[in-house]
Amino acid sequence: MTLQQMKYVLAVAEKGSFSVAAKALFVSQPSLSNAVKDLEEEIGFVIFLRSNLGVQVTNEGSEFLGYVRQIITQSNLLEDRYLKHNKQKQRFSVSAQHYPFAANAFVDLVRNFGSDDYEFTLRETRTFEVIQDVKNLKSELGPIYHGNYTEYVIR
Repeated sequence: MTLQQMKYVLAVAEKGSFSVAAKALFVSQPSLSNAVKDLEEEIGFVIFLRSNLGVQVTNEGSEFLGYVRQIITQSNLLEDRYLKHNKQKQRFSVSAQHYPFAANAFVDLVRNFGSDDYEFTLRETRTFEVIQDVKNLKSELGPIYHGNYTEYVIR
């Protein structure tokens, strides 16, 4: 498993298509497909279900991509720190339901820590996606309001 293969699968997942990812990565589509196929054979499971409409990430692939995102983020931080000698901002992502108290708390967080050292992201979405974002390491935090309606979804 190489860092390049991990960058490839992340690009395919983000673009939803091998051909679109290949163009973005400036590689041929067959090379990209072969690299991903080799990785899938090495790890022993399929990351993507392929169709004429694009790709769909499998359950195992989704978990795998969560780890890949962490590795790529750390790799980028290393490169920025030791190869580019730039001060890299820390990223902090929050996924939350669309509630004013969540947005207000996020604004307070940004004010307290400032944007000099951090890059903040707030994603307002549905309960299930909040849970998935935290599970898949897209967000570090996912506050959820637990009430009568959301209890069913959370369980």
